Amino acid sequence: MRGKTMLLLLAAVLAAAFLAGCSAKQEALPQAEEVPLTVHCFSAGKADAFLLYTENSAVLIDCGEKGFGKEIVGYCEENGIEKLDALIITHFDKDHVGGAAKVLKSLAVEAVYQSNSPKDSTEYSNYLEALSLAGIEARTLREDVSFALDGLIWQIDAPAEVSYADDPSNNSSLIVRITDGTCGLLFMGDAEDARTEEYLAQDPSPAAFLKVPHHGRWQESLKTLIERICPQLAVVTSSEEEPEDAETLALLEECGAQIVLTREGEADIFCDGQTVCLKECPQR
Repeated sequence: MRGKTMLLLLAAVLAAAFLAGCSAKQEALPQAEEVPLTVHCFSAGKADAFLLYTENSAVLIDCGEKGFGKEIVGYCEENGIEKLDALIITHFDKDHVGGAAKVLKSLAVEAVYQSNSPKDSTEYSNYLEALSLAGIEARTLREDVSFALDGLIWQIDAPAEVSYADDPSNNSSLIVRITDGTCGLLFMGDAEDARTEEYLAQDPSPAAFLKVPHHGRWQESLKTLIERICPQLAVVTSSEEEPEDAETLALLEECGAQIVLTREGEADIFCDGQTVCLKECPQR
């Protein structure tokens, strides 16, 4: 009996030491024991491409530039993802829709949600052709949409205006929020001030994860957005040639957010329904 007691005490001490070590390494973002949701942040230069998947669902938000679709398809093949439950094109700039044609030609896609501001570009034309070949009718959002997938709640916020005087493409960005238990994840597309202020007027609740709008470029509405959202972790999609603004990083650091820059490498972020945690973070 005494030997058994000693073993139990030793196990308790080792467990406490292990947990203390983990806390010291990553206080703000504890590692989750069970990880139902993975957010794969592709390193696509100054472009957006995010794959969110669970054991039974997969959704792609944006596709990077032309030619990047093969990277997305390759990742899906390596991870046994044969179909997408949804493809969300936040807006039609080439660094968001460019790789969509390849994705549509290579993977089964159940539904496509898109912005309401088309563009005259080769990337957009290729995307429309791929939709036609796949027999998919994309849903152009002029009203908000929500749906459930594998225990997650997806909410897509549509732009209130048919057209915007300033930056009409960026300001038409679909804004996507995913709720996993008590944890929120917010993707802002390339929203500029007009669109961000429109979203803030809805008094959104805090979110543990924030995809920073428009590649981390500074804009007046960012201060209010970041203060309102209070992210634990923020992802910025930028490139060495077009880096994020220092003012944006300073604002994120001030609120205590851990920052991931995709220009420094791809990253996997996990959500366990209570918090977000980072498997590997590129060091700045």
